[in-house]
Amino acid sequence: MQEQLKEVFEALQNKRALIHHITNYVTVNDCANVVLAIGASPIMADEISEVEEMVSICNALVLNIGTSNERTIASMLKAGKTANAKGIPVVLDPVGVGATTFRRQSVEKLMEAISFSVIRGNMAEIKTIAGLEAKSAGVDSLEEESDGAKIAFTLAKKLGCVIAITGKIDIVSDGMSTYALENGNVALTKLTGTGCMSTSLIGSFLGASNNSLASAIAGILTMSIAGEVADKSKGMDTFHTSLLDAISQMDAKCIINKAKIGFIK
Repeated sequence: MQEQLKEVFEALQNKRALIHHITNYVTVNDCANVVLAIGASPIMADEISEVEEMVSICNALVLNIGTSNERTIASMLKAGKTANAKGIPVVLDPVGVGATTFRRQSVEKLMEAISFSVIRGNMAEIKTIAGLEAKSAGVDSLEEESDGAKIAFTLAKKLGCVIAITGKIDIVSDGMSTYALENGNVALTKLTGTGCMSTSLIGSFLGASNNSLASAIAGILTMSIAGEVADKSKGMDTFHTSLLDAISQMDAKCIINKAKIGFIK
């Protein structure tokens, strides 16, 4: 995996990937900024009349249902189908999918119509997608994470895509290989949007490399390791700024030196 991580970082250095987002208005600015910080370029566009044209000029598409509505779900469906037809990778962030009927039904529609390269969520979100009972409080998971590797592996194999479960220990599987990532800091749970930003980072690597497994691991490790090194001594606003600084300075050497990666199967 170290060699693959080097390759996805090099790919992003050599290609300023353009990443189309239809995303969450709570975190849209942070998502755009982390994409820029890691070396890609963001486009945040959800108008249905332009999404086909917009996604066609991009290298990856990120769909995040955090603040979705009927209009934006329709745009996601149109953009996702266009991306699939043109071979452009698509990433899904099913924020709070288990919280309401609308969210569950929206994700069902998206998954029926679109082939995803990566789906990233917390344990409750991924369990909901897998058809398992899951406990959550709004967009936050209340689930135990001990069975994450089995769930990620099984769902990845079923869907034919990479499943990334973020939590105390992050699990990433492509249905053949499964990894546990043990970096991170509790401060990341006290800042809105670190999950959304992680998904955007995954999309950035994926748009440059088209390596779904390595891109998911690189995106998650970038956020987790940045959370470790960012300044936490002065409060959350300083941490927020320092986190973006750390992401802007991240490279393959830092990731490989600091990463705590365990191969599960």
